[in-house]
Amino acid sequence: MQPSDLKYLEEGLKDYGLSLTEKQKNQFVTYGTMLQEWNQKMNLTAITDSEEIAVKHFLDSITGVRLIDFSKVESMIDLGTGAGFPGIPLKIMFPNMQVTLADSLNKRLTFLNSVIEQIELKEIITVHGRAEDLARNPGFRENFDLCASRAVANLATLSEYCIPFVKINGSFLSYKGPDAEREIKEAKNAIERMGGRFEESVHFTLPPYEDERTLVLIKKEKATPKKYPRQAGTPTKKPIK
Repeated sequence: MQPSDLKYLEEGLKDYGLSLTEKQKNQFVTYGTMLQEWNQKMNLTAITDSEEIAVKHFLDSITGVRLIDFSKVESMIDLGTGAGFPGIPLKIMFPNMQVTLADSLNKRLTFLNSVIEQIELKEIITVHGRAEDLARNPGFRENFDLCASRAVANLATLSEYCIPFVKINGSFLSYKGPDAEREIKEAKNAIERMGGRFEESVHFTLPPYEDERTLVLIKKEKATPKKYPRQAGTPTKKPIK
């Protein structure tokens, strides 16, 4: 990846009143280059073109600013972070935020730890574990201002995984595709059982590729009952209806 590959990222950020410092440009270029290099030996992403990485991973992660003022977020957990999205791009843009990257595959965390070291990010950690187990750890449960997830599970399942990590009055931000309205309706009971309330959603496209995206914002109003999340695998196999 070269600095010139960030042109669509920089253009997209202008829509949100954001711009990149030279340090941030270098961090994104290094991150993108490492993603391409490591992807040759482990499956991190199907998107390998530099300009597409800059838009479909980096810019896509940062679009969360449409619904969240990240300058006011002190702590965030990125659940099912995979190759670091949306957590690392958001951390690059908002370096004062404390970020936890959680994933169930250790090899992904090896990659993420290498990225964190190379681009010199501070106050960011990686955690290995399944959401069902981590959410029962007192150090994580209801401990974050924001839980963000770009995971592919349906919203009812994601709500059971993610909302237990959020403090009361905090938020869960879900990055979804074009069919999110149906998921929002189907997830209503799951959201409410976890102590959450659907706040709003926004549908948009990512230029120049015009990929459709939807962001879903859920507010945490009350504590999640201790029985949630259910045991490993159950939220995926039997989403709350």
